[in-house]
Amino acid sequence: MYEPTPRVRDLNTVGQADPIVGATAKLGRSGVVSAEARIVGPNACGQSMRPARGQKAPRGAVTSPFAPKMKNSTLRNLRESTVSVVIPARNEERNLPHVLPNIPEWVHEIILVDGHSTDATIEVAERLLPTIRVIQQLGDGKGAALRTGFAATTGDIVVMLDADGSMDPAEIPAYVGQLLAGSDFVKGTRFAQGGGTSDMTNLRRVGNWGLTQLVRGCFGGRFTDLCYGYVAFWRDVLPVLSLCTDGFEIETEMNLRALRAGLRIAEVPSFEAERIYGASNLRTFVDGWKVLKTIARETVAKPALPFVISAAERDDT
Repeated sequence: MYEPTPRVRDLNTVGQADPIVGATAKLGRSGVVSAEARIVGPNACGQSMRPARGQKAPRGAVTSPFAPKMKNSTLRNLRESTVSVVIPARNEERNLPHVLPNIPEWVHEIILVDGHSTDATIEVAERLLPTIRVIQQLGDGKGAALRTGFAATTGDIVVMLDADGSMDPAEIPAYVGQLLAGSDFVKGTRFAQGGGTSDMTNLRRVGNWGLTQLVRGCFGGRFTDLCYGYVAFWRDVLPVLSLCTDGFEIETEMNLRALRAGLRIAEVPSFEAERIYGASNLRTFVDGWKVLKTIARETVAKPALPFVISAAERDDT
C-alpha cells in the first residue's frame, strides 16, 4: 500500500481511509489504482462540490445556476483505474531532476510536452525516467501544451503538473483519492487550510482574489482559488470541457467549464513553492487580462452539456 509523505498526510491521501468520505485506495507498482470509494460529503481534503444522493449540499459547497439537470452518463471502473501525468516543459533541464524522480511509482504514464526547448530538457527527462513519453507541443503557450498532452493520454485519470518544481508530486495521491471518492474534477487551492504559496506577489494575490470573487458572483460557485494549475480529472470529461485557449488562462477555462457542466468538483489544499531555477513566463497584467476575458466569454456562452456519473452507476462499477 502506498504510504503518503508527511507533507500530505493530513489530506485525504490515497491508501488512507477517510472516516467521512469512506474512501480507501490501494496503489500498486503496476500503475493500476484499486479503489473502494464512495463520496458521501465534505472532508479534510476540501469540500465535495455536489452532494451524494439524498444529502443536502454542504456549507461552502460549489454549486452553479448554470449546471443543467443531471443525467446518467458513462460507467467508470473505480477498482482498476490508471493515472496519466501531463507535464508541459520548456527549457526546464535544471528543474526536472527535482520533479520527475518524485512522481509516485504507481503512475501509469508520464507525458512530457516539450515546448520547443533549446536546452537539454528532453535528454534530461529521458535519462531520469527512461519510460517517459516525450511529445512536441502543437502551438504556443501553456494551454496549447496541455491540450497537446491531454490528447495523448491513455490513463483513466489525468493529472496536470508543472515542470518548474513549484508543485509537489507527493500531493498527487490527494487528487487521485478525491476522484476515486466520486469527484469528476479536482482542483488545487492555495487558500484553504493546509495549502499555501511562497511564489505569489501581493499584486498577484489581490488579482487572483478579485477574479475568484468575480467567478463566485457570476457563476454561483464558491471556489477559493482560480488561477492555479494543479488539477486532476477523469479523462472522459475532456469532451465536455472542450478546451480551446493557448495561454495560462486555460486553468480558468477548465474550472469554469467544469462548473457550468455540473461536474462533481472538489478542491484540495496545495502548497505552491517558488520556481527552483529560471524565470516564470507568467505576465501579471497580460495574463490577468486574458483570464478576465475568459470569464466574460464563459459568462455569456451557451450552457454546457451535462456530464455526471449517477450514484447508482458508481455503485455498480
